[in-house]
Amino acid sequence: MIHSLFLVNASGDIFLEKHWKSVVSRSVCDYFFEAQERATEPENVPPVIPTPHHYLISVLRHRIYFVAVIQSEVPPLFVIEFLHRVVDTFQDYFGVCTEAAIKDNVVVVYELLEEMLDNGFPLATESNILKELIKPPTILRTMVNTITGSTITAEIQGVIDACVKLTGMPDLTLSFMNPRLLDDVSFHPCVRFKRWEAERILSFIPPDGNFRLLSYHVSSQNLVAIPVYVKHNITFREGSSQGRFDLTLGPKQTMGKAVESVLVSSQLPRGVLNANLNPSQGTYTFDPVTKLLTWDVGKINPQKLPSLKGTMSLQAGASKPDENPTINIQFKIQQMAISGLKVNRLDMYGEKYKPFKGIKYMTKAGKFQVRT
Repeated sequence: MIHSLFLVNASGDIFLEKHWKSVVSRSVCDYFFEAQERATEPENVPPVIPTPHHYLISVLRHRIYFVAVIQSEVPPLFVIEFLHRVVDTFQDYFGVCTEAAIKDNVVVVYELLEEMLDNGFPLATESNILKELIKPPTILRTMVNTITGSTITAEIQGVIDACVKLTGMPDLTLSFMNPRLLDDVSFHPCVRFKRWEAERILSFIPPDGNFRLLSYHVSSQNLVAIPVYVKHNITFREGSSQGRFDLTLGPKQTMGKAVESVLVSSQLPRGVLNANLNPSQGTYTFDPVTKLLTWDVGKINPQKLPSLKGTMSLQAGASKPDENPTINIQFKIQQMAISGLKVNRLDMYGEKYKPFKGIKYMTKAGKFQVRT
């Protein structure tokens, strides 16, 4: 039902977003902003805005617009009631429902939204039930979340690419060990959709050469295993001309598979003049003009984790940076599908020769970002 949720402040900035299926681009909110400009008062923005591919349903509470993105027709009052319930829950948990309160408790906010909707449909919306599942924020819990970190959002975009070089008109069937993992599937036109619906088996007469058989995604955070962990300590002290940079990478839940082609990048604050770092593995570069730090790690050795440590030189008299930099990571894992999807068997009918069959799994980082 509800595909995504955007929170927009009084200045028209999106300061939080949550997606229950595939990520919807922020550009969908342009239709909302256009309606906002036409409205004489903030309260006059239409609660339901149709777009070519979605419906935008919104409520205004505490100078914050809660904008839900819907892909199919649903009773608008049903969505509006749910949005009001979200606001009431935030107010109950944090005392107030303001932009600052939401940002200060962002981990709890995402946990609440994950429990309140299941795959886009309302699940647990009663405050007393939610408090049994998710404890309200305390000073101790805020410290624990700050120290240990939490996954804010995670999803897997998967594809099955095929390379077929067969003579004649072979009829193929492809089955999976766990087809229920596949969500929001998009098929190549050659796939017989009715058989997939009935048996969860892909039946198709393939075209020659390379083609994308299907694409899918796994959006539940409970099913998304993060394959790399990051230990970081990036600090700047007020009045000091130096900062500390300490970063260590390690594999996690990779079933013994190697994490390869690792590339780390981070946009350091404008006040950083230079970085004097020592990599235990690989090489790093720092561009003093763009302030972009890049660390080419290569392959992670679990027995000797790669680290990058050292100091950063700051402009004399510069104030402490307002925010610590984010860390972006690229990597590959051969012969592993992080979604857990596994092929059971591939059979051919209609031809008498015996084909050669092979399968290769690969995990690649899309947008993998760590907030420090």
